[in-house]
Amino acid sequence: MRRKRRRRSHQNAERWLVSYADFITLLFAFFVVMYSTAQVDQRKVGQLAMAIQVAFQEMGVFPASTTKIPVSSRQPMPFSTVQAIENVNRTAELGRIVSPPINALSSVEQDGDLSGLRRELEQTLAPEIARHEVALRAVPDGLVVSLREIGFFESGSAALKTDSRSAFDRIAELLAKRPYRIRVEGHTDNVPIHNGQFASNWELSTARASEVVRLLIVRYGFAPERLSAAGYAQYHPVAENDTAAGRAQNRRVDIVILGKLPPEPVPAFLQPLPGVPDAARP
Repeated sequence: MRRKRRRRSHQNAERWLVSYADFITLLFAFFVVMYSTAQVDQRKVGQLAMAIQVAFQEMGVFPASTTKIPVSSRQPMPFSTVQAIENVNRTAELGRIVSPPINALSSVEQDGDLSGLRRELEQTLAPEIARHEVALRAVPDGLVVSLREIGFFESGSAALKTDSRSAFDRIAELLAKRPYRIRVEGHTDNVPIHNGQFASNWELSTARASEVVRLLIVRYGFAPERLSAAGYAQYHPVAENDTAAGRAQNRRVDIVILGKLPPEPVPAFLQPLPGVPDAARP
């Protein structure tokens, strides 16, 4: 019996094109999604960086910049091109949002007050200044009154000399009239100390600063929130430690007169309610 021949199936040599087209379509969709995600993130980062830098520029932290940026914040903005904005309208808007503190003194007013205080201190401490026991100098933080060891402390001791109380009284009297914040800093020379009371210059400098703060509070009635104390040992000299004269200048307690205290906030329950007359408030 004659066997039937099987018909050979037709082989389609181009079936791979279907799989290839599917792969290309998926790859295209993947890159579209990645691109759109990158653009959204870039826009958000750009807007955030712009807002932060504008705020810092308004506060005076960063200098103004003339670099141009895209006009519309909706457009993609590379982070590397974001700069502080020099725009009068934007600055005015920020000024309305962040208003200056109430009763805050301008730097000009504070400088004027400190200049007047310096003149009064120079007059009342003229004998001590002539004997090089007290020195005055202006620093970016404010005004510094340096009480040198030779006139106010025994060597290796944190106690104030008895015969220096008169000068200290005059300083405290002038400072008590003005609501300035005060930072008291203890300093030494670079000669190591080790006695029965202090094991290092750190301890000596800190103890002297703390003693001055204690006297201002206990004896002269200064508000504690006005004061702070710090010890710097030999690491903030005002003169070289190579000579005896330089070391004598470095052994000191600095009374740094800072800005005035900010006004105390009004409790919420005492603040006026909008639209409610004072008589109707509880």
